[in-house]
Amino acid sequence: MSLNKKSVDDINVKGKRVLVRCDFNVPLKEGVITDETRIVAALPTIQKLINDGGKVILCSHLGKVKNGPNEGESLAPVAKRLSEKLGKEVNFVSDYNVTGEAATKAVETMNEGDVVLLQNTRFRGAEETKNGEQFSKELADLADVYVCDAFGSSHRAHASVAGVTKFISAKGGENVVGYLMQKEIDFLGNAVENPVRPFVAILGGAKVADKLNVINNLLEKCDTLIIGGGMAYTFLKAQGYEIGTSLVDNEKLDYCKEMMAKAEKLGKKLLLPVDAVTIKEFPNPIDAEVETEVYDSENMPADREGCDIGPKSQEIFAEAVKTAKTVVWNGPMGVFENPTLAAGTLAVAKALAETDATTIIGGGDSAAAVNQMGFGDKMSHISTGGGASLEFLEGKELPGVVAADDK
Repeated sequence: MSLNKKSVDDINVKGKRVLVRCDFNVPLKEGVITDETRIVAALPTIQKLINDGGKVILCSHLGKVKNGPNEGESLAPVAKRLSEKLGKEVNFVSDYNVTGEAATKAVETMNEGDVVLLQNTRFRGAEETKNGEQFSKELADLADVYVCDAFGSSHRAHASVAGVTKFISAKGGENVVGYLMQKEIDFLGNAVENPVRPFVAILGGAKVADKLNVINNLLEKCDTLIIGGGMAYTFLKAQGYEIGTSLVDNEKLDYCKEMMAKAEKLGKKLLLPVDAVTIKEFPNPIDAEVETEVYDSENMPADREGCDIGPKSQEIFAEAVKTAKTVVWNGPMGVFENPTLAAGTLAVAKALAETDATTIIGGGDSAAAVNQMGFGDKMSHISTGGGASLEFLEGKELPGVVAADDK
């Protein structure tokens, strides 16, 4: 997958209609936006296009839209917030058809620097199926140029992400990436494809199954692979250790053995926890007080559950981070939602915050953990896409990246 893509800096949009796919999938509570990170992240690209005299048409999905269009998942609150942030009115087209007559009319009356926001693209239904072809064409009919700035959706070949580009190209238009997408490609893409070494990758989270291809791909790319979180116990069991009532994926034991053999064959370091913070039973609610005991990985009792890496593991993992020039981290080291079981995740976050290496957080829970713990501003890059970051780390081609024009 070529990572050298045309960006908004490579095009002239003056007087042109520019369709921008943003990621405005923000959390809403009773119609109020509870976290506007994604709106703020989209502003530099939008502002650039306004300043350059483009007619800016924004589109995005919001929520899962299981039961058809509904006001609870309308982009109306986003339009309101965007107007405030940009200091100018964003004309919201509330039509559930997204690209219907109301949208066409709104675009026709635009002046340079105007901003229109279309309704939730998922309201159109089946964005990724055969119906998507017609929708892709209608989206392209509204614009001369297309900008993809929604990394969080770039792993889906949807109409508004990839389908539209074919029709833009057909009429001689350009398909480029926005600043957010560019940053993800620069950091995540290049970290995996051309890392500055030593390259340390840290994987956590609950299940081995979720990260099968990531483990496999990163073993070939990194110098050291650290595995923590719930998935570490399947590796420990594969080594013949007692893991008590810890999370385990018995169907993946052979896979774990294969990966350990692969690491040895390739001369890569594969670090697993040497000790664990254990509990008798899971806290309910999840952040309730809980009594813990620390055991070495080879001496875990049969009636306890490992829920975080222990102090020795924290030290070993932090030491590995200190020697790195590039670090990619995806997935917490334990049940970080509980203050008592967050020490391992905190130790890794702290090690990353204190290193001079390029530090990249691969979205999802690790991004939430780093921000909650107050280390967000110490990281080189925090990815905005959970699923998309994982697929990038797997070495997969992302439709939203592939569809942009190469430089």
